[in-house]
Amino acid sequence: MAMEKKQQHQCYGAAPKPTFRFAKHWAVLLISIFPILNTGLAVDYGDALKKSLLYFESQRSGRLPYNQRVTWRHHSGLTDGLEQGVDLVGGYYDAGDHVKFGLPMAFTVTMLSWTVIEFQHQIAVAGELEHALEAIKWGTDYFIKAHTSPNVLWAEVGDGDTDHYCWQRPEDMTTSRQAYRIDENNPGSDLAGETAAAMAAASIVFKKTNPHYSHLLLHHAQQLFEFGDKYRGKYDENMGVVKSYYASVSGYKDELLWGALWLYKATDNEKYLEYVINNAHCFGGTGWAMEEFSWDVKYAGLQIMAAKLLVEEKHREHGDTLEQYRSKAEHYLCSCLNKNNGTNVNRTPGGLLHIRQWNNMQYVSTAAFLLTVYSDFLLNSNQKLKCHGGSVDHEEILGFAKSQVDYILGSNPMNMSYLVGYGPKYPARVHHRGASIVSYRENKGFIGCTQGYDNWYGREEPNPNVLVGALVGGPDCQDNFTDQRSNYMQTEACTYNTAPLVGVFAKLLQMEGQKSHDNHNQPLVASY
Repeated sequence: MAMEKKQQHQCYGAAPKPTFRFAKHWAVLLISIFPILNTGLAVDYGDALKKSLLYFESQRSGRLPYNQRVTWRHHSGLTDGLEQGVDLVGGYYDAGDHVKFGLPMAFTVTMLSWTVIEFQHQIAVAGELEHALEAIKWGTDYFIKAHTSPNVLWAEVGDGDTDHYCWQRPEDMTTSRQAYRIDENNPGSDLAGETAAAMAAASIVFKKTNPHYSHLLLHHAQQLFEFGDKYRGKYDENMGVVKSYYASVSGYKDELLWGALWLYKATDNEKYLEYVINNAHCFGGTGWAMEEFSWDVKYAGLQIMAAKLLVEEKHREHGDTLEQYRSKAEHYLCSCLNKNNGTNVNRTPGGLLHIRQWNNMQYVSTAAFLLTVYSDFLLNSNQKLKCHGGSVDHEEILGFAKSQVDYILGSNPMNMSYLVGYGPKYPARVHHRGASIVSYRENKGFIGCTQGYDNWYGREEPNPNVLVGALVGGPDCQDNFTDQRSNYMQTEACTYNTAPLVGVFAKLLQMEGQKSHDNHNQPLVASY
């Protein structure tokens, strides 16, 4: 973490390069026409929404269903859990490899569920609700299997070291499918808390359309939370294989608060709210002022959820603590908006939020989501955000979230869409095993562990399969991006990058539709 911070500081502190006089003249010209180029860029949020949900079908593990739309994928991981005598078939591969990591998978499902809870109407109007529900259920079906008894949760299938030694399609996997678990003797409160949050949030999503399934999810969520709270510990301290890949740097206290708050939302049971209130200080909920929200660090999301409780009369008795949560939530939001007193999120020259060089887009997508959610909250409660740099209304907050999304979709110095498959120019050499090798459906001939490295990894040609809807790691702090398969810091995509954008795309699509409708209803004025 310290190394990354240092590199980031050096990046922003780099000395300016010398420029020639004629280059300056061209710069003035380019700056003057750049707004025109931007306004001419038609952004299709509906297309982005559809494609973002397709991505989750590319990441599926297990036996693929009859209605699978991503046809270059096939069944994989069909013996997962067999060695341990448990059925762990299904779930998601997190990124460009074939390990099923529990913590980022759970966060992905929590975010997909939250996005549907907040923007269900907009997603439904766009005709994508069924696909969003399928994406959530593919994850929760797996969590039900992985939670084999109250105090046992299977945390991972495969291990990163042996998996990364090979470059092959998931359908050909020859790597270890060893499964790892947390239990009473090997606790993992962070993983249990996040999986409880995912299942509780998903139970809200399915409450009306599939009440039996919703109840089942809630049952698992409650058991997992009790397990995580009773047997406390960091999962990476008891499961060494994950340490180099998804170490829980923030610890488990944020996940326990996060899980409890989602259970309160799902059950309306006061004991979960009291947990969030009573542990607010000692677990850091009202102490940590954050500038990021991710699969590891949940505080900002927790604080925003807690802040939204303030408008309800029944929460008045907890007003003081909830106000402290709100204060920290607003620190995060103001830091994104560059309106804090000294502690703001860095931006690239092109205006993109920049937290760190490795997979920076994950922080951009979560920021866009939280800003959009809070903008709606302020609109509905007739409030403004209070920052050191003055108060900010809901329109300005949403406008900034939109600027981040538009950057992702191509309004950037590279004129590159970082959402794969969207627009005329996007990353063609995504760091992804399955996408970079000929499709199993086209060529069922076995491709061995190192054959992929020999024959496919180093190719200059674009990937044979387009990983539609994947949000790659994105550009560096100077807006530069190198489209190479080996450049995994920038060209690898992850499920938790795309998940928060689903609802934001739907919200912006609705907003564009309203604008178009308003413009259509404007009276015609003659001009001479």
